[in-house]
Amino acid sequence: MRVLGIDEAGRGCVFGDLVVAGFLAITPDEVVLRAAGAADSKALTHAKRVDARTRLRALGEVQLRRVAPRQIDDGNINTLEEAAIVDIVVASRPDHVFVDALGHPSALPRIQARILEQLPDDLRPTFTMAPKADATWAVVGAASIFAKTLRDELLDELRPTWGDLGSGYPSDPKTRAWLDDWARKGEPWPSFVRTRWSTVSERAQTSLF
Repeated sequence: MRVLGIDEAGRGCVFGDLVVAGFLAITPDEVVLRAAGAADSKALTHAKRVDARTRLRALGEVQLRRVAPRQIDDGNINTLEEAAIVDIVVASRPDHVFVDALGHPSALPRIQARILEQLPDDLRPTFTMAPKADATWAVVGAASIFAKTLRDELLDELRPTWGDLGSGYPSDPKTRAWLDDWARKGEPWPSFVRTRWSTVSERAQTSLF
C-alpha cells in the first residue's frame, strides 16, 4: 500500500510562504519512521528536525509546494492549500492519505469531498483527516518535518537583509516589534509580508495618522 502523509507549515504566519509537504513512505512502518525521527515537528528542536529530515529522505518520496504571500493576499488560503494538496496527491498517486486537519472537525468531510472532486477519475485514494495527525501518524510527522524545515530556511534567508523577524507568528513579540518599526516608516510592506492579515492591516492604518 502506498501511504502518503501531508502537513503544512506557516499557515498562521504573517511572513513568508505557506509550505505544504507530502511524504510518501516506502514502507509505512510506524516503528521504522519513528526511529528515523518522524514526529510532530513543533515538538522537536531545530537540530533534531534537520537530523530527522536527513534520515527520512532514505525512507520515502518528498513533495514540497510553496504558496507565496502575494498569492495568499490575493486569494483564499484554504483554497490555495487544498490546491497544493491535490497537486501532491496527483504527483504521489497514493492508496491512502493521512492529512493534518485543515479546519474544524465538522468541516473535514466537505474539505475531503472538494479535494476528491479535483482528482483525476483514475485516482481515488482513501483519506484520513484528523487534528494532531502529525503526532498521531508517523507519515504525517515526517511530512511536518519537511514542511517546517523548509519554511524555517526560507525565513532565515530574509534575516540578513530585513533583520530579526522573530518566528513570523503574530503572537511573537519580536515579530510584532518588527511590524511596529516598519509601520512607523510609512513605507509599503515588503513582498514577504502578508498584508491582509489583521496583525499587519491594523498597523498599516495606524501608521497613516
